[in-house]
Amino acid sequence: MSERPMTQTLATQLLDSYEAGSSFFFASPKRTLLTRGTFATVPPLEGPDALQRLPEHVTTVLNEARNAGHDIPVVVGAVPFDGSLSSHLVVPMTFQRGGPLSFDTASPARPSSTARYTVRPVPEPAAYLHGVAQALELMRSSPLRKVVLSRSLHLDTPTPIDLTQLLRNLAQRNTAGYTFAVDLPAQPGTSGGGRRTLIGASPELLVSRSGLQVLANPLAGSAARSADPVEDQRRASALMASPKDLHEHAVVIDAVAEALRPYCKTLDVPAGPSLIHTPTMWHLSSRISGELKDPSISSLTLAAAMHPTPAVCGFPTRLAHEAIGSIEPFDRGFYTGTVGWCDATGDGQWAVTIRCAEADERTLRLFAGAGIVVGSTPESELAETEAKFRTMLQAMGLGQGAEVQP
Repeated sequence: MSERPMTQTLATQLLDSYEAGSSFFFASPKRTLLTRGTFATVPPLEGPDALQRLPEHVTTVLNEARNAGHDIPVVVGAVPFDGSLSSHLVVPMTFQRGGPLSFDTASPARPSSTARYTVRPVPEPAAYLHGVAQALELMRSSPLRKVVLSRSLHLDTPTPIDLTQLLRNLAQRNTAGYTFAVDLPAQPGTSGGGRRTLIGASPELLVSRSGLQVLANPLAGSAARSADPVEDQRRASALMASPKDLHEHAVVIDAVAEALRPYCKTLDVPAGPSLIHTPTMWHLSSRISGELKDPSISSLTLAAAMHPTPAVCGFPTRLAHEAIGSIEPFDRGFYTGTVGWCDATGDGQWAVTIRCAEADERTLRLFAGAGIVVGSTPESELAETEAKFRTMLQAMGLGQGAEVQP
């Protein structure tokens, strides 16, 4: 979509205007988007080729909306981890955009509920340790090179959750990343009439397209930060020198480049990773840029070709997907999928759906995962998921109110 100047103030106003149940919010380092209402919903697709058919399906819906006189040619929403399941994409009624979010101060996160939360881990830590051991055994006995294993935390509170405050807490700590809130289809049996929201603050860009320019920014290899500057720098240096993490990163970069190369006239792949950080984590990062061969290739087409990357699934993809299905005791849903937007020209941005939660009126289901490769240990991977949970809880202002369920 063509850019036009917007003030920082307007971007913050868009954040303040978010309303759970009727809005889509997406903030990147360069722009902020807010949509309201639903003009049309992209009909569900399921089956082995659902993800590959999705871009053409979206083009049809956008053309129908334009022929009906609707002048907002864009779809917004989320794609699940399992590409054979239905995505949730809509053409909104209204669309507003602004520049990047900016905050005067990093004020402490305010709790999104005044009540105390009860926390139930799924799986339990001991079961996760066993799952990592299973994955390592698979690597010894099969061609599997990497698998990402996840955990979830189920948080329950007796009072309604303030999702607007939750979103603000996340945005204030994620101005260099991708903060989002997506209305999901109602699910019978959940609180609040079945209304659900996918909400999070991802550090990772799956892919963006602007004209013929393509950018992907995969992350793989992580370390928790420290409040001690000396220790923090030691951890960053150790991550850059870690054979295990460098191997994990290389597996991801090779797969992302292989997925993009058929669509690109040129593709620039860095020789090695750089370090980036959030307030709570260090990550190995590579910015892969290219120029498209054909302007008809949309950002959603590129996202479908890349998803799921080894950063959230593993490698080879089929073997990793099978391992996840047999080891993880829950359905990921939209976690480790992709969230974003695509317009009728093909421009768009899609972030990897991590550092997120699925929320209804009184519950949150948080997710965290770790990449398992040769050299991983069950204890270190469990510690990585715990660190990611802690950072999410703190960013959400929940750290002081959570009690682990016995």
